[in-house]
Amino acid sequence: MGNSKSGALSKELLEDLKSNTKYNEAELCVWYQSFLKECPTGRITKEQFEGIYASFFPNADPTEYARHVFRSFDTNADGQLDFKEYIVALHLTSGGKTLQKLEWAFALYDVDGNGTISKNEIQEIVKSIFNMIPEEDQKDLPEDENTPDKRADKVWDFFGKKEDDKIAEREFIQGVMDNKDILRLIQFDEPQKIKDKLKEKKQ
Repeated sequence: MGNSKSGALSKELLEDLKSNTKYNEAELCVWYQSFLKECPTGRITKEQFEGIYASFFPNADPTEYARHVFRSFDTNADGQLDFKEYIVALHLTSGGKTLQKLEWAFALYDVDGNGTISKNEIQEIVKSIFNMIPEEDQKDLPEDENTPDKRADKVWDFFGKKEDDKIAEREFIQGVMDNKDILRLIQFDEPQKIKDKLKEKKQ
């Protein structure tokens, strides 16, 4: 069983992922098999990632959001995700610890990677989130957040920022922890559906 060739996870990686995510050994092995089936090279490209995302949202356009999610997890910026980056992505987007999740959310919104978030960056991500909400569902949104601009303004106003100010990571995390409403506004809560879909695929 100590075989760490392509078909099996190495013991080191398994231990690492078990301690850093909520998945157990059996789940990780299943994830790995399905990952290799989709990506025989052991790496997933941005295009493949966007394709997987697209299959989860047949009534909307997740391309833009998937691109941002991919960027935020491609920690070594090589244009590919390995299995570890992929699993950490799944874990964080579907229920990581709040602090980890918020650190990831900050990385997602920090589009240019300069360590702060501008209002334009918030607008860019919020817009990509809206692309994933089917139009009929957008009609059910509250009046003050039913367009990307309104929602971005609401987030920005919460932080009490002027138009060209910036939000630092600590400020962002503290602000969101202090106000659950902001957490709802900055995220797209579909990952549970994504996980369910992946499980169906595997059966």
